[in-house]
Amino acid sequence: MHNGSFNNCNLPPWVIASRHFNDNPQTLEIQGVKEGNRFLFDRLSTLDSQEVRAVTFNDYMSVKFQLHQWQDQTDSARKSIKNSYLRYLRGWMMDSNSIEGAVLKRWVESRMGITPSFHRASIKSIHSQEYFDYTVDVMKGSARTNAIQSQLDILYEYCQFELIRKYPHSPIIPLYRGTYDASEHDIIEQVDRRRQIVRLNNLASFTSDEERAWEFGSTVWEVLVPLCKVFFYNDLLPGSIMKGEGEYLVIGGEYRVRQVMCTA
Repeated sequence: MHNGSFNNCNLPPWVIASRHFNDNPQTLEIQGVKEGNRFLFDRLSTLDSQEVRAVTFNDYMSVKFQLHQWQDQTDSARKSIKNSYLRYLRGWMMDSNSIEGAVLKRWVESRMGITPSFHRASIKSIHSQEYFDYTVDVMKGSARTNAIQSQLDILYEYCQFELIRKYPHSPIIPLYRGTYDASEHDIIEQVDRRRQIVRLNNLASFTSDEERAWEFGSTVWEVLVPLCKVFFYNDLLPGSIMKGEGEYLVIGGEYRVRQVMCTA
């Protein structure tokens, strides 16, 4: 599956999706998001507590997208406003191939230019029936809320703001991914018996806990992930829906993976 020719980011899609970028990451920025929400990020910079910053972020999103006013609207508008970015994160957690999952994959596609390689079925081309079916899910999901792509833009930039503080000494962190059928992934190169270069879907779930990864598959990969390719992580927001799983949502592309040996 080829990446798109355009995106809404400061680097081109083929750079962001490459293994070379993961080895030498650079800052990624969604065009205009920090500038358009300067008040939020200036305010966050003055706060020392991560919990206070998270509450400030949620309050800002609630006011900017009128998420707190859903009870005052008519039925159709009420559903649209109530279904905030949190609804889509929950949907992903339940099923990455859900309608909500399609919306998150479309965000990666439109902002980073990396097309999905899987949604309910393998997607080989943007001209395929599988890509059309994915697009239908995107349309259904996008109709459920108010400016969801703009909400996700700010969520990503806020995630990046916090990751720099969470990991101040390294632009790359080790994460783990469990899978029951590693052959479903596109293998680009077999480096040695345990190391491969694979093409991951444009958005994929990882965990920071190696033991936890075994709950999600009989094959576990260790991957060095650039912080700039983390879209969301479990304790970013207070009372996170993913808390306890150490879950990270990672923007895909080509990754060097190392198979972890089971010690049980």
